[in-house]
Amino acid sequence: MIANIIVFPGSNCDRDIKVALEKFQIKCKMIWHQENELPKADLVVLPGGFSYGDYLRCGSMASKSVIMNEVIKHASTGAYVIGICNGFQILTETKLLPGALLRNYMLKFICRRINLIVKNNTTPFTNKYKNKAKIKIPIAHNEGNYYADEATLKKLEENEQIVFQYCDENYEINNNGNPNGSSLNIAGIVNKKQNILGMMPHPERCIENFLGEADGIPFFESLLK
Repeated sequence: MIANIIVFPGSNCDRDIKVALEKFQIKCKMIWHQENELPKADLVVLPGGFSYGDYLRCGSMASKSVIMNEVIKHASTGAYVIGICNGFQILTETKLLPGALLRNYMLKFICRRINLIVKNNTTPFTNKYKNKAKIKIPIAHNEGNYYADEATLKKLEENEQIVFQYCDENYEINNNGNPNGSSLNIAGIVNKKQNILGMMPHPERCIENFLGEADGIPFFESLLK
């Protein structure tokens, strides 16, 4: 399996995701955002970070980068695309995924491990998790408050596009377990074809037990499957 990792000015998780993918024998190529061609690959990853310093709006300037035209073409073929944190913001800015990521409701940057429930374990990104699996994955964001109008949220639910949801210590989906104010406690979604995933938590940061958590391992195992 081959992955292209897109690097923007301000990306800071590009090396992290490369280390994680290579741990699972996925070959990686780092692609600068100004390139106008995308090497053939099975997967494209938009990493976390602060592309263009989050100027104007998170992900807005990165969504206009030259390489994004090729990423959109890649996605249109049904090939896989993952956007993590800032990458998720970029995916919504390009309209590859619906909705938007707003400021956290407390207006503060959040960096900690968070409880999640795997809402849908039938996607290419979650098939190695158990149904309704209870996991912990780190988050680190200032604009992770997922918003969409009621009609869009209804479609996401009906089409089973909600993949990860925030929950409390008892793994109940409620306001107490919602760190940023996201609609329906949404932490990650897929498109209707399930080949594009956007998520705020960082699975690449929890793939070694000595780091404290390893609940990101099934995420990468799912890609291989």
